[in-house]
Amino acid sequence: MKQLIFSNKSFGTDIALLILRVGASMMLLTHGWAKITNFSERLNTFADPIGLGSALSLQLVIFAEFFCAILLILGFMSRVVLIPLIINMAVITFVVHAGDPFNKQELPLLFLVSFVVLMLTGPGKLSMDAQILRKRRY
Repeated sequence: MKQLIFSNKSFGTDIALLILRVGASMMLLTHGWAKITNFSERLNTFADPIGLGSALSLQLVIFAEFFCAILLILGFMSRVVLIPLIINMAVITFVVHAGDPFNKQELPLLFLVSFVVLMLTGPGKLSMDAQILRKRRY
C-alpha cells in the first residue's frame, strides 16, 4: 500500500494520460459525429475560415474531430493524429471565435490545451503506440 501511495513510478502518469486521451477524444467525437450525420445540410453553409471552401473545410473538420479522435482513443499514431486536432482547435479558437467572448473560446481552447499536452507527453504506456514500440521478449 505504501508503494502505491508514495511511488514515483509512471503508472499513475500513464493512467492520467489514458484518461485525458480517451476523455478528450470521446467528447470531441460527439462533435464530429454530429457533423457527419448532418453532412448534406452543412455542406454549403459550413464556415470557411481559412479560404479552402466550405465543403473542404467541413471534410477536414470531420476528419479531425471524428477519425483522428478515434485513432487517439486507441492511442494509435498519436502524435501524428494530434497534428490535425491541434490545427483544428487553433483555427476554431483563434480564427472562427477570434472576436467572440471568452465563453465561446473556452471549449476549443480546453481541447487545444489537452491536445498540446498529449503531443508533448505522448500517449503513455496504455496505448497502441506503446505496445508497438515495446520490445518482445520470448
